[in-house]
Amino acid sequence: MIDRRILSFYKNLEINAVLPRGIGVMNPYREEYAFGLCEKFYRKYYHDDAPRTLLLGINPGRFGSGITGISFTDPIKLEKVCGLSNTFEKKAELSADFIYKMITAFGGPVAFYQRYFISAVCPLGFTKDDKNINYYDDKKLEKAVKPFIVDSITKLTSIATDRSVCFCIGEGKNFEFLNTLNDENRWFEKVVPLAHPRFIMQYKRRYVDRYVEDYVGKLRS
Repeated sequence: MIDRRILSFYKNLEINAVLPRGIGVMNPYREEYAFGLCEKFYRKYYHDDAPRTLLLGINPGRFGSGITGISFTDPIKLEKVCGLSNTFEKKAELSADFIYKMITAFGGPVAFYQRYFISAVCPLGFTKDDKNINYYDDKKLEKAVKPFIVDSITKLTSIATDRSVCFCIGEGKNFEFLNTLNDENRWFEKVVPLAHPRFIMQYKRRYVDRYVEDYVGKLRS
């Protein structure tokens, strides 16, 4: 069952590399309560053997999957949309707001998750000075975690077995990095970039509906 493979993957995530000074790792899968919610989520939506297509974001953020362990899913969406009550502080994340608007337009979480699996190029997140930092924001960090990223994506392709396409959430540096790695490792036949939800919600909010249509159109095609 896919849920078992997903949970095993996240349960065993660990970065063994020496990271630049001042950079911390967020690993919610080490927290018993968060991992318990992950078990409920993945058993609800992935308790089957149907193939899934990967969508890969950048890395978890502090207010979404850095807390819940579920990509682009904040405590509010986890409870109100996915039906999994939780005691986390109910604080919304901009990226989760967009992703669940898109999931609703697609047909809801059951319809979406039975076809797609969202994770991240780097499935563990980072902080510096109590703020999020992306894996590519620091070249020393990027170099240090590259072996972890390659190993993680290789494992993810054995979980989400539709390798005809991977959707990259982030059209800039995340896409460039993933596309280069894919050229080297040949995981997917092609990588298709999608605008990042945080960019959309911060700078293009009045065009949200257009971006939702763009996501759904590309996913369905």
